Amino acid sequence: MRERRLRRRELLAGGAAVGAASLTGCLDTLGGGDGAPATERVEGERARTLAEAHAPELYFGVGERWFPTDPRAYAGDYGDESVLDGFAAVDGYARDYDPSGEPPHRTVFYNVVQYAGTDLVVVQYWLYSAFDQFTTNFHWHDWELLQVFLDVSEDSGDPDGGAPTLFVASAHARSVPNNEFLDPGTGRASVISEVGSHSSALSVNETPAAFERLPVPTDIADISNGVLALADIPAAYGLPRGEGFRLPFSLPELDGAPIHEHPDLPNVTRDHLVPASMTIDSVAGLPSPPADLPLRETGLRLAHEGSPTAAEADYAYALVPMGALTVEEFTGPQLSFEFAVPRFAEDAVASHLTTTGTPTAQPRYTNPIADVTDPRHRAALSERFDVDVTGLAGDVVGLLRDATGTAEAPGSNGIETTEPSVERLALLESDLVVAPTFNGVVALRDVPEGEHRLTVNGAGVAPYAQRVAHEAGDEPTTVGVGGDVVQPPAADAVKLRASPAADAPGFERVAVADDFAGGVFDGPPPVADAAGVAVYVHREGAYTAEVEDGDGRIGAFRVNPGADQSTATVRGAATGKASLTSYLLTLLVETTAQATAFADGDADGIDDVGVPDSTAEQPGEAAAVVEDVLAAAAEAAGDSDDDGGDGSTEAGDSGGAGGPGGGGQGGSGLTGLLRALSATTTAAERADEAAQAGDAAAADSRLRGLRQRTDALTDAIERNRDRLPGRLPALVERRLPQVNERIDQALAAGE
Repeated sequence: MRERRLRRRELLAGGAAVGAASLTGCLDTLGGGDGAPATERVEGERARTLAEAHAPELYFGVGERWFPTDPRAYAGDYGDESVLDGFAAVDGYARDYDPSGEPPHRTVFYNVVQYAGTDLVVVQYWLYSAFDQFTTNFHWHDWELLQVFLDVSEDSGDPDGGAPTLFVASAHARSVPNNEFLDPGTGRASVISEVGSHSSALSVNETPAAFERLPVPTDIADISNGVLALADIPAAYGLPRGEGFRLPFSLPELDGAPIHEHPDLPNVTRDHLVPASMTIDSVAGLPSPPADLPLRETGLRLAHEGSPTAAEADYAYALVPMGALTVEEFTGPQLSFEFAVPRFAEDAVASHLTTTGTPTAQPRYTNPIADVTDPRHRAALSERFDVDVTGLAGDVVGLLRDATGTAEAPGSNGIETTEPSVERLALLESDLVVAPTFNGVVALRDVPEGEHRLTVNGAGVAPYAQRVAHEAGDEPTTVGVGGDVVQPPAADAVKLRASPAADAPGFERVAVADDFAGGVFDGPPPVADAAGVAVYVHREGAYTAEVEDGDGRIGAFRVNPGADQSTATVRGAATGKASLTSYLLTLLVETTAQATAFADGDADGIDDVGVPDSTAEQPGEAAAVVEDVLAAAAEAAGDSDDDGGDGSTEAGDSGGAGGPGGGGQGGSGLTGLLRALSATTTAAERADEAAQAGDAAAADSRLRGLRQRTDALTDAIERNRDRLPGRLPALVERRLPQVNERIDQALAAGE
């Protein structure tokens, strides 16, 4: 059963007859609807004159298969020329097209409207392709749009042909910023079409086949979109494969088989699809983002058959008024792609939908300004033409970052984040339409106010998900940590999981930070799940996981995955003072044991140090091994078991560097640092003993002593830096901020 679509005749009310207009054109009021400004359709010779005057040149990339065509050539296979089925369109196009030859039925449709009572006329150029083969957003019946906003006033200098005020070339989804240029110096835009997906980049400068986001010394940029918060680049989708980024195309499947093997598509061969060199077998199955995908190369050039440059193009296309389009319904099996959403148990699945429809059913068909995504451009149209333009609801933005191991950390004890080279796909739960990233940026425009869940998936990376509370306004809502959305390669991903204690409220917030890279996640749990929370991290990192429960209490946990781990699970994650002191002891036991591994002068054995973290995958507790760790550190420092150099203090003692146990400062080089670490670890052990026993006063006293020991440890590093093994100072120093923060939190905890 085909989905019921709004029929063109219902919208056009019978006004689609070609040639019925007078020389000056016929105006038929379409109406604004929902508060949109009213527009009038321009028809006949007037519309054709404007459309021919500004008809764009079209540049396609090498590997393009689905060129703009005329859907009327494939309609009627089911006895009704008003209906075009996806199978009929794709198979009919393949029947007529030899991939090494001439694209069939080359057509661009046009629609012209004028804002009522103004001198603002908009020429829309609609390009139909039988299929869209983007990375995952493949679907039947692809419509792309270029809009040319014209000033037809006497003051424009060209009231007959119109003076271009704004070009708008459509991106993939309504939430992705379009490619726009205000006050172009040319009357005819060039459209650079992305392979497979047909998203439209603009070119208005002297290099029409290339997209330039930023100006170069000898030429202007191809867009005038305002700068995007966080990224410091114009907020426009652009042309990722032409800007040094890679897009992994996938081979569409239907009914469990590649689409070119489907029995209802006998004319479709593998050659009718994007070349194999650009495709991947599975987005979910890659161990890391693909690095060998080709960048964009310029392919065919199409121009309007009446254009002055038609002879220079590879082929010409025909201009046809939208009123001549007899197809009213575009149908086909619904295609979808499943997004993975991290959960404590098995990852959840969120489906995004790929839809079909007609241009006439879209709001921008009657109100072209609805497709203007730059606030400054909307404001300019409003000011110049006195058009009431509703503001946008606000942006959600973030920067993609790839997690990878860092050479600054000894062994597998830290990561860094780098800029990605492969674009990804973002999905808002409230939208269900995929939004591709550009230049490594997640940018979603005109997002409704309220709570949403953002999911980011990509080829060869672990999924990322976050709940976002978005407020409408001029300031964008940033996602990730400080705007950074961090994802590890799939092959190096560890699912960090935490479940609350049986008698504890659920988690309201979770934060995960690596010792070297800093925060990699901070926000509400991605899925409201009583079982707990899950975040994917890189296995070479060393992490602090912080949770906040519904009562505002905080807990912290140490996570340092091993080389063979795929999960790191904190079960019964408690909050409060005892949780925080347990974390302090775990972190300092780990650090002391790892520092002892430097006794031979290097960090070769650091990953073999077998001390537990806070996870079930590494059984045991720091409290059970602390004495062994301290004994090993004392031996490495050359101390005897009874020399009193542990720097111990009783509850209530200040434990200052100059007081009892001042041996925490003794010695030099590695010896001095090991003694200072041992003293700090001993202080943490005694604070934890008091907290676990429920003696809050004693725990607080010992925590204050621990703070002084931490200060002494900092001094020991500074004093001995030049005599310490290369990466040991960084290992300890990167962890001290976590120690101090958890001391403060533990002291602030009431119980």
